[in-house]
Order: sequence, then C-alpha cells, then structure tokens
Amino acid sequence: MAISLPEVVRLPHFHLVSFRVRNKIFATIHEKENRVMLKLRLLDQSVFCAFDKAVIYPVPGGWGRKGATFFDLEKMKVSMMKDALTAAWASTAPKKLVEEFRRK
Repeated sequence: MAISLPEVVRLPHFHLVSFRVRNKIFATIHEKENRVMLKLRLLDQSVFCAFDKAVIYPVPGGWGRKGATFFDLEKMKVSMMKDALTAAWASTAPKKLVEEFRRK
C-alpha cells in the first residue's frame, strides 16, 4: 500500500524496512512484532489511537509524543491502514505533492 503513494521508495533503516517520500521516513515495518510505525500529526495520532489503544498506540517515549504511532497489523482493517498510511505520507510529503495527489 505504501509504495503505491506518489514518490515513495522502500529502503532499509537499520534492521527495519522504511518507506520514504523525498528521503523522509513516514513508515517502518517491524516484522518480528507484526506491526508498522507511522509518523502522524498529533491530531491524526489521537484520532487513530481512539479506535482501540490495544491496536493503535503511540511509540513509547519521545518519538510517540511527536506522532510516531504503532499499528498492530494482525488486528488492523485494510481500509483503516490505507487511511493511516495516506495520513502519514501526507504529513511527510511536500505540500505541493500532497495537493497534486488530492486533486486526482
């Protein structure tokens, strides 16, 4: 799903797989834990976390207070994951690219 968004590339990030737009990470896959971390705006983080804190929750510590959010892939609906990935991408991509994407 992430790679289908405009200008997204998949690259290694330490022991993880990351997804980036214009060299900025917006998602990482944590395969062993079967979860993904998405970089969200704080408002988006609060909305997604309100769904179920056992499924979607801030990354512990400082990164979580800045919007980094874990999503449990075993318990996620595909439609919600797509919405969350798009929100993470939009929070990281340049404004002009986001505007072009939303016009399509």
